[in-house]
Amino acid sequence: MADSGQVKNIELDVERAAMRRTALAQIRQYPDPVLRMRAREVEVFDEALARQAEGMIALMHDASGVGLAANQVGSLQRMFTIELGEEELAQAIVNPRVTPLGDELEIEEEGCLSLQGVLVPVERPISVRLEAQGVDGKELMLELDGLPARAVQHELDHLDGVLLFDRTTLEARREALAVLRPRVVLANSR
Repeated sequence: MADSGQVKNIELDVERAAMRRTALAQIRQYPDPVLRMRAREVEVFDEALARQAEGMIALMHDASGVGLAANQVGSLQRMFTIELGEEELAQAIVNPRVTPLGDELEIEEEGCLSLQGVLVPVERPISVRLEAQGVDGKELMLELDGLPARAVQHELDHLDGVLLFDRTTLEARREALAVLRPRVVLANSR
């Protein structure tokens, strides 16, 4: 027999899984053509942009992601949301520019909320400088390394219409596309 704490944890896990499925249903999935489009610079910093950023942050959290680009929700604006670390609040990054800091590269597996079930090795600079604006239009500059640097580069790729399997080996790309290929489901004819 399970104690009440275990039952509550199971209920929370089921609720969390349902919330994630609902969030993923709102995120554009490959091969949606908007994922291959280059987003436009944001020129108007208004309440609508701030609301969109808030909605994207909530959706990113519900989907258990660390980043979400505007084109993943069907908006061709150069904006993404990102979780830069456990100590920091998620934030919206507008009109980002990324510059590698140093020559050191690292290969790590990456996944994507728009490419469910796919993990591929991607080589990226370990450290980067991010120059951008906030949703209020104010300039910001961050120097990042590790997972935050990788996540920022991944989201910037989205804004340029680049998907993670465009940055992997030919073999990993083939395997990823095989996972994403629609499967024919035959109904039981009985």
